[in-house]
Amino acid sequence: MTGSLFVVATPIGNLEDISERALRVLREADIILCEDTRKTMKLLSRYAITSSLLSYHQHSSQEKMERVLSLLLEGKTVALVTDSGTPGISDPGNELLTFLLEKDSTLNIIPVPGACALATIVSVAGFPMNAFLFLGFPPQKNKRKKFFAEAATSSVPIVLYESPHRIEKTLVDLREAMGDPEVVVGRELTKVFETIYRGKVSEVLPSLMKKGEFVIVVKPQKV
Repeated sequence: MTGSLFVVATPIGNLEDISERALRVLREADIILCEDTRKTMKLLSRYAITSSLLSYHQHSSQEKMERVLSLLLEGKTVALVTDSGTPGISDPGNELLTFLLEKDSTLNIIPVPGACALATIVSVAGFPMNAFLFLGFPPQKNKRKKFFAEAATSSVPIVLYESPHRIEKTLVDLREAMGDPEVVVGRELTKVFETIYRGKVSEVLPSLMKKGEFVIVVKPQKV
């Protein structure tokens, strides 16, 4: 009998933000796939979970994906987690799922929902968010200018992820492409030093602390 792959959302910062169902699945899993075993161990140690870990990240080879497929075909229960939040959203987990489903479209893949940086920032944005455009991480180099030019044409809010190393550059690029739009910038969401900045890009930039992980909501120029 084929096993099951559970796609499990984990906390984006505060370790209390995990469901009882997610904890049960992680306890019962034969293998937990994770980006960084050290980060995942912090969560598992908090809840005394001793399931075996197997690394899976953006640099993992096809051989690793074949191994996951073999585990499922052997009837194993596998849980997929990311370093934080919901796997598959700007995350290498989506490549694994694509591979697995191309190999066998009947595989049992089960979502276990929970924390997500995207949903977290959208819930407190304060803009009309009945529709929005999620663009993930902006390109680091190639096609970056085109990326922001196309984002500027959106008639709904756009949501971006960004790292501390590029947050300032991304805000500057947004200002150049969109003419100093209003933004909501979430830094270190749910963590001890969570900060939410609001205002025009020119107002946010001077006070921005460039440490931690960021999520940006940009108010559209066309409403």
